[in-house]
Amino acid sequence: MSELAGAAPSPALPGSARAWWMAVRPATLGAAAVPVFVGTACAFAGEGVRWGPALAALIGALLLQIGANFANDVFDYEKGADTSERLGPTRTVQAGLLTPRQMRHGMLVVFGLALSCGVYLTGVAGPAIIVIGLLSIASAIAYTGGPYPLGYHGLGDVFVMIFFGFVAVCGTAFVQTGRVPELSVWAAVPVGALATNILVVNNVRDRETDVRAGKRTLAVRFGRKAGIAQYAVLLGLSYLVPASLVLSGRLALTVLLPLLTLPAGILLLRNLMRDHGAPLNQTLVGTAKLLVIFGVLFALGIASSGHIPT
Repeated sequence: MSELAGAAPSPALPGSARAWWMAVRPATLGAAAVPVFVGTACAFAGEGVRWGPALAALIGALLLQIGANFANDVFDYEKGADTSERLGPTRTVQAGLLTPRQMRHGMLVVFGLALSCGVYLTGVAGPAIIVIGLLSIASAIAYTGGPYPLGYHGLGDVFVMIFFGFVAVCGTAFVQTGRVPELSVWAAVPVGALATNILVVNNVRDRETDVRAGKRTLAVRFGRKAGIAQYAVLLGLSYLVPASLVLSGRLALTVLLPLLTLPAGILLLRNLMRDHGAPLNQTLVGTAKLLVIFGVLFALGIASSGHIPT
């Protein structure tokens, strides 16, 4: 998942705890937590919440995101995508704050901890969790690593939609209910779409440097206007799903709570259309915040609809 820009961090010493915290990229963790909140709300609306599996799913999702961040940091550096021309926040390996060796070790430790959550969830929900966990780790590494890095060939958007949307939301509901509720499939769409839009902003911002690094993102392949159109379509889809759930009689009016964020979404789209380069860092941050606020309101709306057939 793409990094998120924020205020300039204070200087960090090489190998320090501050350097590792920068590598974690805490601003990205909301994108990992939101699918678990929404998936848990889907479970609550159906059979009911199982708090042990829900907590394990949350911890596992956060660890997978951190591991993916570590992998992106080291592999983008080794492939030459991270240079002094970066428009986003500091990458710790490129800045000399952590060595590639340290980052690889950190990545292995974090993925190992994520697997420990998977072991518990396998005992709860069965061997399907092993497949989901291994595929999630493999995709996190393959996003920028390996012989065919997904993010370098325009496939990052697809995998973000799949893993931050359908796998994370449906998987969270599955470990609590023992099945994949239909509601969780619907609910995964706006979550995955908004998570993908974080990547879209990143790719639109970095088009020029990505060309020089050999990254063939969708924004590079089809141009800036196509990236903006992609953002608009995914944004519209995100708001269409709650409305559809109400109109179809699946959920109560409370699921329309995310529509409160529509003005913010429109403003972010306008900023993406207007700004270029580093100013888009704020649009990146805003899109991540939109995902969190939308996701929390969506989860509350689903949960407050009461017990429904899912």
